[in-house]
Amino acid sequence: MKVLNGAAFDRLQQAIKAAELRQGVISNNVANVDTPFFKRSELVFEDYLEKAMEQPQGNGLPVKRTHARHMIPGQLSRSAEMQVVTDHSTAMNNNVNNVDVDREMSLLAKNQLRYNLLISQMGHDVKMMRTAIEGRV
Repeated sequence: MKVLNGAAFDRLQQAIKAAELRQGVISNNVANVDTPFFKRSELVFEDYLEKAMEQPQGNGLPVKRTHARHMIPGQLSRSAEMQVVTDHSTAMNNNVNNVDVDREMSLLAKNQLRYNLLISQMGHDVKMMRTAIEGRV
């Protein structure tokens, strides 16, 4: 039985890694808000994950999806890569910097909430496994 090294736990670990990387990228953007010619960066993990899930699958299983957001069997084995992309197309002020500190701070708060949720879920999963192993609450 693969619980802590199974696919669901692995996806949870990948999501936590993405949140950690996103925290660093956003913090770097905020730290360079007044740096001339600095261009903001962002993590595009979800975009790659979405593209990986949209690719056709060729395993031949008769599966019916009732909603467009349902996962396709076999797609979970594909690893979506995290990539940091720099936005060179915009400029916010006269020094050609494109960091909007209000937007970055809201993204930072959103990412912190996501990270807290993921850590809580991982803690819950480990606690449930420990309860199952020890046989007590």
